Amino acid sequence: MQKIKKSLRDKCVIVKGKNTLVRKALKMAENPKWNAIAPYIRGNIALVFAEGDLSDIKKSLLDNRVHALAKVGIVAPQDVIVEKGPTGLEPTKTQFLQTLNIASKINKGQIDILQEVTLIRAGNKVGNSESVLLQMLGKKPFSYGLGCTYYYEDGKVYSSKFLDVSSADVMARFQGGLSTIAAISLQIGLPTLASVPHSIFNAYKNLLAISIETDFVFDQARAIKEAIENPDAFVQEAPKAQVTAVVDEEEEPEEVKKKDSSDEGMGGMFGMDDD
Repeated sequence: MQKIKKSLRDKCVIVKGKNTLVRKALKMAENPKWNAIAPYIRGNIALVFAEGDLSDIKKSLLDNRVHALAKVGIVAPQDVIVEKGPTGLEPTKTQFLQTLNIASKINKGQIDILQEVTLIRAGNKVGNSESVLLQMLGKKPFSYGLGCTYYYEDGKVYSSKFLDVSSADVMARFQGGLSTIAAISLQIGLPTLASVPHSIFNAYKNLLAISIETDFVFDQARAIKEAIENPDAFVQEAPKAQVTAVVDEEEEPEEVKKKDSSDEGMGGMFGMDDD
């Protein structure tokens, strides 16, 4: 409780007391709407006063839980499973495991469990042997903490499961109902706010089909009709890739150029061939 109160110190106030005194205090309160809470003050109950998003408060309450040993006589809230593998127990404990019908073997001076075993079933009471074995294995299979059962708002009490509903869930439900109403309205021919947009769009599709098959043209169908009649006019050419070839050419020295020109002149003068 102290850990939970510390984690929620700036978010809410947790009040716990005798149920009789809590119910009496609610009846004496100046706000008569609080009387709606009185029938739910039964058992081990605490009141959490908070403002803002109650979903965050619920999450914080459920996250702060304490692991506990399996004590003899308590009802198991969940299945308790013992995994296979090394246990760290001494070989002298082999007979104790056999009484619980747990197959085991001795490996390197310790006991190994050969297969996974469901030691305690949910809803059953914890026996003495099961409790001792879990303590020897150092396991704390159960956890305890606060849970959220109901929440109160403006004179009414609701189940806490509604706190798990997000805005996305509400929107999905709303859209599903809207689609159902639109489908029914279109089927029976009764215009509603949900079906009118579909009716307008269906009428537009019918007019567009008539315009495509005939010479009738209206503004909303002109572009589509022109695209169908002359599709080449709406085809965009892909941009041509511009490739620039850069060639580094070293200029020949002037001496070589002069020599080549002089050789050509001498060959022409004396009639000499390249051979």
